[in-house]
Amino acid sequence: MATLYIVATPVGNLEDITLRALRILKEADVIACEDTRQTQKLLDHYGIHKPMVSYHDHNEQSRTADLIERLESGKTIALVTDAGTPLVSDPGYRIVHAATAAGIAVVPIPGASAAITALSASGLPTDQFRFCGFLPPKSGQRRHALEALRTDPATLIFYEAPHRIVESLEDVAFVLGERECVIGRELTKLHEEFLRGTPSRLATTLRERPSIKGEITLLVAKGEAPAPVDESLASAVERLMAEGVARMDAIKQVARARGLGKRDVYRQLGEDHESH
Repeated sequence: MATLYIVATPVGNLEDITLRALRILKEADVIACEDTRQTQKLLDHYGIHKPMVSYHDHNEQSRTADLIERLESGKTIALVTDAGTPLVSDPGYRIVHAATAAGIAVVPIPGASAAITALSASGLPTDQFRFCGFLPPKSGQRRHALEALRTDPATLIFYEAPHRIVESLEDVAFVLGERECVIGRELTKLHEEFLRGTPSRLATTLRERPSIKGEITLLVAKGEAPAPVDESLASAVERLMAEGVARMDAIKQVARARGLGKRDVYRQLGEDHESH
């Protein structure tokens, strides 16, 4: 029976794959993979010999028609990515959408995901979490994206490239404040590492390293609910200070939260900005 299997593969350690996933990979007529060279390593490790076709960001649109045609002829296809669960910041949406539209069975084969792996060991609240994928590469766009998440009552999960992580942490500190963050680097691999602290502290730690390598998952503690509309500026500042935020930082946070300039906050507090 024609079936498209969405097969999760290890994010690092090759032992992190289910028995069901291995069976599907052995039984599928063809394996559609993000990078055939990367998938070949996994298949060789388990002695699996199956034809592969590339299916990645640059050919996803054109390759989808070919794969749907194979499925409609009765073939079974296993879709995998380089690591983790397909479609989670990886290719796959187009073929799944096309397969469901064509009435073809789509069967998920669950397994590893870097986002859930990092969350489970982060020590941050897990009752609510939001996976946000990759942050925009430019600071202005990144800050705009972060601003939209400022009061989200969920732990935020991002993927980030090693060459951008320091800048991203600086933007997190600027927009979201010095809330608790966790970095999961090289998850499940030999040099797996978890770093915990405020975004500014983590940025300093990483900046002092000669180089930053490996896949990175960044988690940011949940934001606070919006302040009551009738809360005065003075009360808002005092509330933050009672939570341990320095006065200057508290004023900055209140100004951002209410769309005011720092001078406006100082003026409404009846203080002279120049004296601070």
